[in-house]
Amino acid sequence: MPRTTVTASAGVDAYTGASVPFRTVARKFASYYAPFKGLLAFDLFCALIVSAVSLAFPLILRWLTTTLFAGPADKIYGALWIIALGMLALAALSYGAQYFITYWGHLMGARMETAMRQDLFDQYQRLSFSYYDRNNTGEMMSKLISDLFDISELAHHGPENLLIAVLMTTGSLTILFFINPVMTAILLVITLAILALSYYKNRQMGAAFFDNRVKMAGVNARLQDTLAGIRVVKSFTNERIERRKFSEGNVLFLESKARAYRTMASFGSLNLFSQGLLYAAVLVCGGFFIARGQLSVTDLAVYALYITMFMSPIKLLVEFTELFQQGYAGFRRLLEVLSEHPDITEKPDAVALKAATDGLRDKIAYRAVSFGYNDEPDVINRIDFEIPAGSTVALVGPSGGGKTTLCSLLPRFYELRAGAITIDGQNTGDVTLASLRSAIGIVQQEVYLFSGSIGENIAYGRPDATVEEVEQAARDANIHDFISSLPQGYDTDVGERGVRLSGGQKQRIAIARVFLKDPPILILDEATSALDNESERYVQHSLERLSHGRTTLVIAHRLSTIKNADSILVITNGQVREQGSHTELLEKDGLYAHYYKLQFEGLD
Repeated sequence: MPRTTVTASAGVDAYTGASVPFRTVARKFASYYAPFKGLLAFDLFCALIVSAVSLAFPLILRWLTTTLFAGPADKIYGALWIIALGMLALAALSYGAQYFITYWGHLMGARMETAMRQDLFDQYQRLSFSYYDRNNTGEMMSKLISDLFDISELAHHGPENLLIAVLMTTGSLTILFFINPVMTAILLVITLAILALSYYKNRQMGAAFFDNRVKMAGVNARLQDTLAGIRVVKSFTNERIERRKFSEGNVLFLESKARAYRTMASFGSLNLFSQGLLYAAVLVCGGFFIARGQLSVTDLAVYALYITMFMSPIKLLVEFTELFQQGYAGFRRLLEVLSEHPDITEKPDAVALKAATDGLRDKIAYRAVSFGYNDEPDVINRIDFEIPAGSTVALVGPSGGGKTTLCSLLPRFYELRAGAITIDGQNTGDVTLASLRSAIGIVQQEVYLFSGSIGENIAYGRPDATVEEVEQAARDANIHDFISSLPQGYDTDVGERGVRLSGGQKQRIAIARVFLKDPPILILDEATSALDNESERYVQHSLERLSHGRTTLVIAHRLSTIKNADSILVITNGQVREQGSHTELLEKDGLYAHYYKLQFEGLD
């Protein structure tokens, strides 16, 4: 389904004061009904039947009391079975219509919710790293789960409640008008005054429910942050601090709900007061017209029944208002995400990267590359260097110097501010993202393993791989023997984020994943810096085997791991300060020699 472009500059929504126009939200929301037009139409038809049957009962009662029931007893006895069958038929019709509304209507809302959730998840997959740098995971999950539940309720109940309310209101008013036009006109004036007050209260509810959604997202964000870092929390015995942080957000959420409920209570009480006001008007006006001989007692009784029916839609409108405000607030937050444009996009005429299928034949070249995050100053400033095919180039230097950023620019995780990066002469900005990233394998310091088995995590490198290929990749990564020693072997569950495995084991599984992918270009981002000596030896051996025959870019703080690199670049403050082999840089006695002495003084 195509995305609707929404920008903050589109103006302020007159309905809620929000930045996304109400018309845009309504149009996009209506587009989700498109696959369910027939279902929606029949759902509304069933709502029409329910309303018609409800309106018919008082009319039938009025007709019977003024005609049949006023006649002789034998006629009444003879007609009772016909009346019973007719009323049962109407009840059965109402039952069938209500069943369809309750089951198929809810199912339609659930299917729309599923489509929205898929659209939102797909958008999360499209968005660039910069979006995730700015947003919290808990807030994103809140939009994906809790907001969408309220939207589905609105999608189902909104149209039918609105239709039933309109039909019941207009139907009741029409019938009441034929019973007594003057009294109905008086009631209509009172009703219009009530609707004006309700509209004012409705606007207050809109702002309250939107704030409620924001506060709920804050609670989810705090919960996700605390649970993800629970080991750090417990290691520092900071449970009390986390409880205080969560409590602050929780209280803000409670206060927001209290404001929303206060507005709801005022709105609901106003409608209850209105109901009492209408009944009082009916009794006073009815008594007046009965005294003047312009209204019968039977008609007054029927009139009172229709007043009850007239008030039922008001209750439906109250429910609709609550549903609308909650669903509208959630859907507007969803649209804010769908309107985000990924920083990284493909050109319409993008071509496949040749190196993805043919392997790297020439070199990777950084030409006057500059980059900065968001509106911050450049962290990479006009860098030039080349990586010949099949060679290993190492990046060293202090933390924050721009090494990881340089590597992230190669697969276009971020967009360059200036310059160009080419692979065998093809500009990375001119090729498809899929072909570019399929040609690059990345092993990072912080390995992420998905919940599931070891085999599934290795196969993530190539989901269509056979069992034999997965096992061969594990052998290449020097992890097969360990996996085979486990009771469940490759079916062993790794736990959340791989918590049941050691750092070295996770690292070798990540390496096996890249072995299975078999890319011509490799990025090793401090892949051994967090390991003990024994684990580092195993992992380093696996990395050397992985790097063989590939063009490799290595980030390393442990200089012992990059002595054999073909070229070493010393990166500080976003610029290349020195370049050469290990021996050449030591002979220069510059920055590299300084770092080397810091690590190995007294050891060599």
